[in-house]
Amino acid sequence: MSERSGHDGSGELLIRVEALGKSFETGDGTIDVLSDLDFEVRAGERIAVLGQSGVGKSTLLHILGTLDHPTRGQVLFRGEDVFAKSGAELARLRNGFVGFVFQFHHLLPEFNALENVMMPGLIRGVDFDEMRERAATMLEEVGLSHRLGHRVGKLSGGERQRVAVARALVLDPPVILADEPTGNLDPTTGDQIADLLFEMNRCRGTTLVVVTHSGRMARKLGRAVVMRKGKLEEQDLAQWSGT
Repeated sequence: MSERSGHDGSGELLIRVEALGKSFETGDGTIDVLSDLDFEVRAGERIAVLGQSGVGKSTLLHILGTLDHPTRGQVLFRGEDVFAKSGAELARLRNGFVGFVFQFHHLLPEFNALENVMMPGLIRGVDFDEMRERAATMLEEVGLSHRLGHRVGKLSGGERQRVAVARALVLDPPVILADEPTGNLDPTTGDQIADLLFEMNRCRGTTLVVVTHSGRMARKLGRAVVMRKGKLEEQDLAQWSGT
């Protein structure tokens, strides 16, 4: 991997969120999960999103990744209002702009590691042989060149998450959105996955936005924001009381 420079948050503005709101209707009335939230993500940043369970961190991540729609406000990718696009346009943009890593890997169990990593490119329409080569190279980068033909059920938890990271990165998106990516792993394996993400940030310039409860991981990421009452506030990690 060739190292790219510039991960201090002074890079290109990739995502801008303006007056974002998300509400849910329940039998007891309307619940506002996100309220007039503003947020910016720049190229090369490593951002931890902190907060108590149930405050809307995952909801925010899903909206940033266009997997869910806001009730109000805008999400801009490089200045483009993503939710003004048609469904097909939005799917194409999402496929090329963001990669996802979740707490539970969401791999397809009927396919092997290589086939799972190939999927985003095949959806985009990349040539099969080219995509196969790119996926194999990506799996080699995450240390799984010896497991290409193994189905999901034959992989350990840490290996599955490595496949998920490779799948997220295979099309070289500028942004990775990760929702508790180490939360389902033992501490040692979790550290390995975190270090892998940091290495991809260092060498590829991939921007990381990571929802986590772990103060340890947040401190490694560097910049932290905490969600309170539907808004994000910059957080001094020296004063963060999380674990």
